[in-house]
Amino acid sequence: MAVLIYDELTAAERALWDAFPEGRWVDLRTGVPEEDDPATGAEWGAGRTVRAEVVAALLLGGGPARPGGVAALRLAGARITGALDLDGAEISYLLELTECYLEGAVSLQAASTRSVRITGSRLPGVDAGLAHVEGHLSLKRSVVEPGFLSLINARISGELLLNGARISTSEPWAVFAGGLAMGGGVFCRDGFATRGGVRLPGAELGGGLFLQGAHLDNPDGEALIADNAATTVIDLSGGFRARGTVRLRGARVSDLLTFDGAILDTTGTALFGVGMQVGTFDFGLAAKPAGTVDLQGATVTALHDRTGSWPDEVRLDGFVYGSLHSEATPGRENVTRRLAWLRRNPGYAPQPYEQLAAWYRQAGHDDDARRVLLAKQRHRRTTLNVPGRVWGRLLDATVGY
Repeated sequence: MAVLIYDELTAAERALWDAFPEGRWVDLRTGVPEEDDPATGAEWGAGRTVRAEVVAALLLGGGPARPGGVAALRLAGARITGALDLDGAEISYLLELTECYLEGAVSLQAASTRSVRITGSRLPGVDAGLAHVEGHLSLKRSVVEPGFLSLINARISGELLLNGARISTSEPWAVFAGGLAMGGGVFCRDGFATRGGVRLPGAELGGGLFLQGAHLDNPDGEALIADNAATTVIDLSGGFRARGTVRLRGARVSDLLTFDGAILDTTGTALFGVGMQVGTFDFGLAAKPAGTVDLQGATVTALHDRTGSWPDEVRLDGFVYGSLHSEATPGRENVTRRLAWLRRNPGYAPQPYEQLAAWYRQAGHDDDARRVLLAKQRHRRTTLNVPGRVWGRLLDATVGY
Protein backbone atom coordinates (compact mmCIF):
# COMPACT_ATOMS: atom_id res chain seq x y z
CA MET A 1 0.00 0.00 0.00
CA ALA A 2 1.29 3.43 -0.95
CA VAL A 3 2.28 5.81 1.85
CA LEU A 4 -0.38 8.46 2.39
CA ILE A 5 0.66 12.06 2.97
CA TYR A 6 -1.74 14.02 5.17
CA ASP A 7 -1.44 17.22 3.14
CA GLU A 8 -2.49 15.34 0.02
CA LEU A 9 -5.72 14.05 1.56
CA THR A 10 -9.06 15.60 0.59
CA ALA A 11 -11.05 17.55 3.17
CA ALA A 12 -13.34 14.56 3.79
CA GLU A 13 -10.36 12.24 4.19
CA ARG A 14 -8.64 14.62 6.61
CA ALA A 15 -11.80 14.80 8.72
CA LEU A 16 -11.86 10.99 8.88
CA TRP A 17 -8.13 10.85 9.69
CA ASP A 18 -8.52 13.37 12.52
CA ALA A 19 -11.63 11.69 13.98
CA PHE A 20 -10.23 8.15 13.92
CA PRO A 21 -8.05 8.27 17.11
CA GLU A 22 -11.09 9.11 19.26
CA GLY A 23 -13.59 7.03 17.28
CA ARG A 24 -15.71 10.09 16.41
CA TRP A 25 -18.29 10.00 13.65
CA VAL A 26 -17.63 11.77 10.37
CA ASP A 27 -21.03 12.47 8.85
CA LEU A 28 -21.03 13.70 5.24
CA ARG A 29 -24.79 13.54 4.77
CA THR A 30 -26.69 16.63 3.68
CA GLY A 31 -29.88 15.97 5.64
CA VAL A 32 -31.94 15.81 2.43
CA PRO A 33 -33.25 12.22 2.08
CA GLU A 34 -33.19 12.22 -1.72
CA GLU A 35 -29.60 13.40 -1.81
CA ASP A 36 -28.47 10.98 0.93
CA ASP A 37 -29.95 7.84 -0.60
CA PRO A 38 -27.00 5.48 -1.29
CA ALA A 39 -28.74 4.43 -4.51
CA THR A 40 -27.58 7.81 -5.89
CA GLY A 41 -24.13 7.51 -4.31
CA ALA A 42 -22.29 7.19 -7.63
CA GLU A 43 -23.21 10.84 -8.25
CA TRP A 44 -21.87 12.19 -4.95
CA GLY A 45 -19.10 14.70 -5.46
CA ALA A 46 -15.58 15.16 -4.12
CA GLY A 47 -16.82 16.65 -0.84
CA ARG A 48 -18.38 13.30 0.06
CA THR A 49 -15.71 11.01 -1.44
CA VAL A 50 -13.17 8.97 0.52
CA ARG A 51 -10.73 6.55 -1.09
CA ALA A 52 -10.84 2.94 0.10
CA GLU A 53 -7.07 3.03 0.56
CA VAL A 54 -7.48 5.73 3.22
CA VAL A 55 -9.99 3.58 5.09
CA ALA A 56 -7.65 0.59 4.84
CA ALA A 57 -4.62 2.61 6.01
CA LEU A 58 -6.44 3.69 9.16
CA LEU A 59 -7.72 0.19 9.96
CA LEU A 60 -4.24 -1.26 9.49
CA GLY A 61 -2.72 1.08 12.05
CA GLY A 62 -1.34 3.73 9.74
CA GLY A 63 -3.28 6.58 11.34
CA PRO A 64 -2.39 8.83 14.25
CA ALA A 65 -2.54 7.58 17.83
CA ARG A 66 -3.97 9.51 20.75
CA PRO A 67 -3.39 8.35 24.34
CA GLY A 68 -6.63 7.76 26.20
CA GLY A 69 -8.77 7.53 23.07
CA VAL A 70 -10.52 4.43 21.71
CA ALA A 71 -9.81 4.48 18.00
CA ALA A 72 -12.55 3.44 15.59
CA LEU A 73 -13.54 4.23 12.01
CA ARG A 74 -17.06 5.66 11.88
CA LEU A 75 -18.21 7.18 8.61
CA ALA A 76 -21.66 8.14 7.31
CA GLY A 77 -22.92 9.34 3.95
CA ALA A 78 -19.66 8.82 2.06
CA ARG A 79 -18.85 7.60 -1.42
CA ILE A 80 -15.96 5.18 -1.01
CA THR A 81 -14.00 4.71 -4.22
CA GLY A 82 -11.97 1.64 -5.07
CA ALA A 83 -12.12 -1.80 -3.46
CA LEU A 84 -11.66 -2.11 0.29
CA ASP A 85 -9.10 -4.93 0.33
CA LEU A 86 -8.27 -6.17 3.84
CA ASP A 87 -7.45 -9.80 3.02
CA GLY A 88 -5.48 -11.47 5.80
CA ALA A 89 -5.34 -8.28 7.86
CA GLU A 90 -5.15 -8.05 11.65
CA ILE A 91 -7.62 -5.27 12.44
CA SER A 92 -7.89 -3.99 16.00
CA TYR A 93 -10.53 -1.34 15.39
CA LEU A 94 -14.28 -1.14 14.92
CA LEU A 95 -15.41 -0.42 11.35
CA GLU A 96 -18.78 1.28 11.06
CA LEU A 97 -20.18 2.62 7.78
CA THR A 98 -23.71 4.03 7.64
CA GLU A 99 -25.63 5.04 4.50
CA CYS A 100 -22.48 4.89 2.39
CA TYR A 101 -22.00 4.02 -1.26
CA LEU A 102 -19.11 1.62 -1.81
CA GLU A 103 -17.84 1.52 -5.35
CA GLY A 104 -15.99 -1.80 -4.88
CA ALA A 105 -16.48 -4.95 -2.88
CA VAL A 106 -15.29 -5.37 0.71
CA SER A 107 -12.78 -8.19 1.09
CA LEU A 108 -11.99 -9.53 4.56
CA GLN A 109 -10.88 -12.98 3.49
CA ALA A 110 -8.90 -14.69 6.26
CA ALA A 111 -8.83 -11.40 8.20
CA SER A 112 -9.06 -11.09 11.96
CA THR A 113 -11.14 -8.13 13.02
CA ARG A 114 -13.39 -6.51 15.60
CA SER A 115 -17.05 -5.78 14.83
CA VAL A 116 -17.87 -4.71 11.29
CA ARG A 117 -21.09 -2.77 10.72
CA ILE A 118 -22.05 -1.68 7.20
CA THR A 119 -25.65 -0.53 7.61
CA GLY A 120 -28.10 1.13 5.25
CA SER A 121 -25.40 1.18 2.59
CA ARG A 122 -24.97 0.00 -0.98
CA LEU A 123 -22.08 -2.18 -2.12
CA PRO A 124 -21.29 -4.88 -4.71
CA GLY A 125 -20.26 -7.69 -2.38
CA VAL A 126 -18.61 -8.85 0.84
CA ASP A 127 -16.07 -11.69 0.99
CA ALA A 128 -15.32 -12.69 4.58
CA GLY A 129 -14.44 -16.32 3.96
CA LEU A 130 -12.15 -17.75 6.68
CA ALA A 131 -12.43 -14.46 8.59
CA HIS A 132 -12.51 -14.31 12.38
CA VAL A 133 -14.80 -11.57 13.66
CA GLU A 134 -14.47 -10.90 17.37
CA GLY A 135 -17.84 -9.22 17.73
CA HIS A 136 -20.79 -8.68 15.37
CA LEU A 137 -20.99 -8.58 11.58
CA SER A 138 -23.86 -6.40 10.42
CA LEU A 139 -25.25 -5.56 6.98
CA LYS A 140 -28.60 -4.36 8.32
CA ARG A 141 -30.73 -2.57 5.67
CA SER A 142 -27.86 -2.66 3.18
CA VAL A 143 -28.18 -3.55 -0.51
CA VAL A 144 -25.58 -5.94 -1.90
CA GLU A 145 -25.96 -5.83 -5.67
CA PRO A 146 -24.78 -7.22 -7.97
CA GLY A 147 -22.83 -9.58 -5.79
CA PHE A 148 -22.93 -11.93 -2.84
CA LEU A 149 -21.98 -12.39 0.79
CA SER A 150 -19.34 -15.05 1.44
CA LEU A 151 -18.75 -16.40 4.94
CA ILE A 152 -17.27 -19.78 4.06
CA ASN A 153 -15.65 -21.29 7.17
CA ALA A 154 -15.78 -17.91 8.92
CA ARG A 155 -16.00 -17.57 12.71
CA ILE A 156 -18.14 -14.86 14.30
CA SER A 157 -18.16 -14.67 18.09
CA GLY A 158 -21.20 -12.39 18.20
CA GLU A 159 -24.22 -12.10 15.91
CA LEU A 160 -24.67 -11.97 12.15
CA LEU A 161 -27.22 -9.20 11.52
CA LEU A 162 -28.82 -9.12 8.07
CA ASN A 163 -32.19 -7.66 9.05
CA GLY A 164 -33.69 -5.69 6.18
CA ALA A 165 -30.74 -6.43 3.88
CA ARG A 166 -31.20 -7.27 0.20
CA ILE A 167 -28.63 -9.42 -1.58
CA SER A 168 -29.04 -9.89 -5.30
CA THR A 169 -26.94 -11.84 -7.77
CA SER A 170 -27.31 -13.40 -11.20
CA GLU A 171 -25.43 -16.45 -9.87
CA PRO A 172 -27.18 -19.35 -8.05
CA TRP A 173 -26.02 -18.30 -4.54
CA ALA A 174 -26.52 -14.98 -2.82
CA VAL A 175 -25.02 -16.15 0.50
CA PHE A 176 -22.16 -18.68 0.76
CA ALA A 177 -21.71 -19.68 4.40
CA GLY A 178 -20.76 -23.35 4.47
CA GLY A 179 -18.90 -24.21 7.67
CA LEU A 180 -19.81 -20.90 9.32
CA ALA A 181 -19.26 -21.06 13.10
CA MET A 182 -21.42 -18.65 15.10
CA GLY A 183 -21.28 -17.79 18.77
CA GLY A 184 -24.54 -15.82 18.52
CA GLY A 185 -27.57 -15.94 16.28
CA VAL A 186 -28.05 -15.32 12.56
CA PHE A 187 -30.84 -12.75 12.13
CA CYS A 188 -32.36 -12.32 8.65
CA ARG A 189 -35.67 -10.62 9.42
CA ASP A 190 -37.51 -7.32 8.77
CA GLY A 191 -37.65 -7.64 4.99
CA PHE A 192 -34.47 -9.62 4.35
CA ALA A 193 -34.55 -10.81 0.74
CA THR A 194 -32.26 -12.56 -1.68
CA ARG A 195 -32.19 -13.21 -5.40
CA GLY A 196 -30.19 -16.41 -5.28
CA GLY A 197 -30.06 -19.09 -2.62
CA VAL A 198 -28.59 -19.19 0.89
CA ARG A 199 -26.01 -21.93 1.57
CA LEU A 200 -25.26 -23.00 5.16
CA PRO A 201 -24.11 -26.65 4.93
CA GLY A 202 -22.25 -27.83 8.00
CA ALA A 203 -22.74 -24.51 9.77
CA GLU A 204 -22.67 -24.35 13.57
CA LEU A 205 -25.21 -21.72 14.57
CA GLY A 206 -25.04 -21.56 18.35
CA GLY A 207 -27.63 -18.82 18.67
CA GLY A 208 -30.10 -20.04 16.04
CA LEU A 209 -31.17 -19.05 12.52
CA PHE A 210 -34.03 -16.54 12.29
CA LEU A 211 -35.64 -15.90 8.90
CA GLN A 212 -39.10 -14.68 9.91
CA GLY A 213 -40.72 -12.96 6.95
CA ALA A 214 -37.66 -13.39 4.72
CA HIS A 215 -38.03 -13.96 0.97
CA LEU A 216 -35.49 -16.29 -0.68
CA ASP A 217 -35.73 -16.50 -4.46
CA ASN A 218 -33.91 -19.27 -6.32
CA PRO A 219 -36.69 -20.99 -8.29
CA ASP A 220 -34.40 -23.23 -10.35
CA GLY A 221 -32.57 -24.70 -7.35
CA GLU A 222 -32.39 -24.52 -3.56
CA ALA A 223 -33.61 -21.42 -1.76
CA LEU A 224 -31.98 -22.57 1.50
CA ILE A 225 -29.44 -25.31 2.13
CA ALA A 226 -28.54 -26.19 5.71
CA ASP A 227 -27.47 -29.81 5.29
CA ASN A 228 -25.78 -31.18 8.43
CA ALA A 229 -26.05 -27.80 10.14
CA ALA A 230 -26.22 -27.82 13.95
CA THR A 231 -28.30 -25.21 15.76
CA THR A 232 -30.89 -24.62 18.46
CA VAL A 233 -33.61 -22.95 16.35
CA ILE A 234 -34.46 -22.55 12.69
CA ASP A 235 -37.33 -20.06 12.46
CA LEU A 236 -38.92 -19.92 9.00
CA SER A 237 -42.21 -18.39 10.13
CA GLY A 238 -44.20 -15.18 9.88
CA GLY A 239 -44.52 -14.94 6.11
CA PHE A 240 -41.23 -16.63 5.22
CA ARG A 241 -41.32 -17.43 1.50
CA ALA A 242 -39.00 -19.72 -0.43
CA ARG A 243 -39.06 -19.97 -4.21
CA GLY A 244 -36.92 -23.07 -4.46
CA THR A 245 -36.25 -26.07 -2.23
CA VAL A 246 -35.63 -25.76 1.51
CA ARG A 247 -32.99 -28.43 2.09
CA LEU A 248 -32.22 -29.56 5.65
CA ARG A 249 -30.72 -32.99 5.06
CA GLY A 250 -29.11 -34.31 8.25
CA ALA A 251 -29.60 -31.00 10.09
CA ARG A 252 -29.64 -31.13 13.88
CA VAL A 253 -32.06 -28.66 15.46
CA SER A 254 -32.12 -29.24 19.20
CA ASP A 255 -35.11 -27.02 20.02
CA LEU A 256 -37.46 -25.70 17.32
CA LEU A 257 -37.87 -25.90 13.56
CA THR A 258 -40.91 -23.85 12.59
CA PHE A 259 -42.65 -23.09 9.31
CA ASP A 260 -45.65 -21.42 10.98
CA GLY A 261 -47.25 -19.12 8.40
CA ALA A 262 -44.57 -19.88 5.78
CA ILE A 263 -45.02 -20.35 2.02
CA LEU A 264 -43.00 -22.97 0.12
CA ASP A 265 -43.41 -21.93 -3.48
CA THR A 266 -41.96 -24.60 -5.74
CA THR A 267 -43.27 -27.43 -7.88
CA GLY A 268 -40.26 -29.67 -7.24
CA THR A 269 -39.24 -30.69 -3.73
CA ALA A 270 -40.56 -28.06 -1.33
CA LEU A 271 -38.85 -29.44 1.79
CA PHE A 272 -36.04 -31.98 1.80
CA GLY A 273 -35.63 -33.02 5.43
CA VAL A 274 -34.17 -36.51 4.99
CA GLY A 275 -32.40 -37.65 8.15
CA MET A 276 -32.85 -34.40 10.06
CA GLN A 277 -33.11 -34.50 13.86
CA VAL A 278 -35.44 -31.94 15.43
CA GLY A 279 -36.89 -31.20 18.85
CA THR A 280 -40.22 -29.54 18.02
CA PHE A 281 -41.19 -29.50 14.34
CA ASP A 282 -43.96 -26.98 13.60
CA PHE A 283 -45.23 -27.53 10.05
CA GLY A 284 -48.10 -25.05 10.02
CA LEU A 285 -47.74 -23.55 6.54
CA ALA A 286 -49.87 -20.67 5.34
CA ALA A 287 -50.81 -22.65 2.22
CA LYS A 288 -50.48 -26.16 0.81
CA PRO A 289 -47.26 -26.44 -1.22
CA ALA A 290 -47.32 -27.76 -4.76
CA GLY A 291 -44.01 -29.57 -4.30
CA THR A 292 -43.08 -32.71 -2.37
CA VAL A 293 -42.17 -32.87 1.33
CA ASP A 294 -39.53 -35.53 2.00
CA LEU A 295 -39.09 -36.58 5.66
CA GLN A 296 -37.59 -40.03 5.13
CA GLY A 297 -35.45 -41.09 8.06
CA ALA A 298 -36.12 -37.88 9.98
CA THR A 299 -36.60 -37.93 13.76
CA VAL A 300 -38.60 -35.33 15.70
CA THR A 301 -39.60 -35.24 19.34
CA ALA A 302 -42.92 -33.47 18.70
CA LEU A 303 -44.74 -32.77 15.43
CA HIS A 304 -47.21 -29.86 15.21
CA ASP A 305 -49.07 -29.54 11.91
CA ARG A 306 -52.18 -28.33 10.14
CA THR A 307 -54.38 -30.24 7.72
CA GLY A 308 -53.70 -27.81 4.89
CA SER A 309 -49.93 -27.89 5.29
CA TRP A 310 -49.24 -31.20 3.57
CA PRO A 311 -48.87 -31.49 -0.20
CA ASP A 312 -50.21 -34.34 -2.29
CA GLU A 313 -46.95 -36.25 -1.92
CA VAL A 314 -45.24 -36.68 1.46
CA ARG A 315 -42.39 -39.17 1.80
CA LEU A 316 -42.73 -40.63 5.30
CA ASP A 317 -40.85 -43.93 5.23
CA GLY A 318 -38.58 -43.99 8.30
CA PHE A 319 -40.05 -40.79 9.77
CA VAL A 320 -40.13 -41.13 13.57
CA TYR A 321 -41.94 -38.80 15.99
CA GLY A 322 -42.51 -38.89 19.71
CA SER A 323 -45.86 -37.08 19.72
CA LEU A 324 -48.41 -35.54 17.36
CA HIS A 325 -50.27 -32.25 17.81
CA SER A 326 -52.75 -30.65 15.42
CA GLU A 327 -56.13 -28.95 15.25
CA ALA A 328 -58.64 -30.40 17.68
CA THR A 329 -60.82 -32.96 15.86
CA PRO A 330 -63.00 -35.83 17.13
CA GLY A 331 -61.16 -39.12 17.58
CA ARG A 332 -62.40 -41.03 14.53
CA GLU A 333 -62.06 -37.99 12.26
CA ASN A 334 -58.52 -37.49 13.52
CA VAL A 335 -57.59 -41.09 12.70
CA THR A 336 -59.20 -40.78 9.27
CA ARG A 337 -57.20 -37.62 8.60
CA ARG A 338 -53.98 -39.23 9.78
CA LEU A 339 -54.57 -42.26 7.58
CA ALA A 340 -55.14 -39.97 4.60
CA TRP A 341 -51.82 -38.32 5.49
CA LEU A 342 -50.07 -41.71 5.38
CA ARG A 343 -51.58 -42.48 1.99
CA ARG A 344 -49.77 -39.45 0.58
CA ASN A 345 -46.58 -41.49 0.88
CA PRO A 346 -45.93 -42.93 -2.59
CA GLY A 347 -46.29 -46.71 -2.77
CA TYR A 348 -46.72 -49.00 0.21
CA ALA A 349 -44.40 -48.78 3.24
CA PRO A 350 -45.29 -50.47 6.54
CA GLN A 351 -43.19 -48.23 8.82
CA PRO A 352 -45.41 -45.10 8.67
CA TYR A 353 -48.42 -47.21 9.76
CA GLU A 354 -46.44 -48.89 12.55
CA GLN A 355 -45.20 -45.49 13.76
CA LEU A 356 -48.71 -44.00 13.83
CA ALA A 357 -50.15 -47.06 15.60
CA ALA A 358 -47.35 -46.87 18.19
CA TRP A 359 -48.21 -43.22 18.85
CA TYR A 360 -51.91 -44.05 19.41
CA ARG A 361 -50.96 -46.88 21.77
CA GLN A 362 -48.65 -44.56 23.67
CA ALA A 363 -51.52 -42.09 24.00
CA GLY A 364 -53.80 -44.86 25.31
CA HIS A 365 -55.97 -45.07 22.16
CA ASP A 366 -55.75 -48.80 21.44
CA ASP A 367 -58.85 -48.81 19.21
CA ASP A 368 -57.30 -46.14 17.01
CA ALA A 369 -54.07 -48.11 16.85
CA ARG A 370 -56.01 -51.15 15.63
CA ARG A 371 -57.71 -49.04 12.94
CA VAL A 372 -54.31 -47.91 11.73
CA LEU A 373 -52.95 -51.47 11.56
CA LEU A 374 -56.06 -52.63 9.72
CA ALA A 375 -55.56 -49.83 7.22
CA LYS A 376 -51.96 -51.00 6.84
CA GLN A 377 -53.10 -54.53 5.96
CA ARG A 378 -55.65 -53.18 3.46
CA HIS A 379 -53.01 -51.00 1.83
CA ARG A 380 -50.60 -53.92 1.71
CA ARG A 381 -53.29 -56.05 0.06
CA THR A 382 -53.37 -53.67 -2.92
CA THR A 383 -49.76 -54.67 -3.66
CA LEU A 384 -50.50 -58.43 -3.79
CA ASN A 385 -51.38 -60.59 -6.78
CA VAL A 386 -55.02 -61.41 -7.54
CA PRO A 387 -55.34 -64.53 -5.30
CA GLY A 388 -53.72 -62.64 -2.43
CA ARG A 389 -56.11 -59.73 -2.79
CA VAL A 390 -59.14 -62.05 -2.91
CA TRP A 391 -57.98 -63.95 0.20
CA GLY A 392 -57.36 -60.69 2.04
CA ARG A 393 -60.85 -59.41 1.22
CA LEU A 394 -62.36 -62.71 2.40
CA LEU A 395 -60.58 -62.46 5.75
CA ASP A 396 -61.57 -58.82 6.05
CA ALA A 397 -65.24 -59.66 5.42
CA THR A 398 -65.39 -62.69 7.74
CA VAL A 399 -63.12 -62.00 10.71
CA GLY A 400 -61.95 -58.43 10.15
CA TYR A 401 -58.84 -57.41 11.99
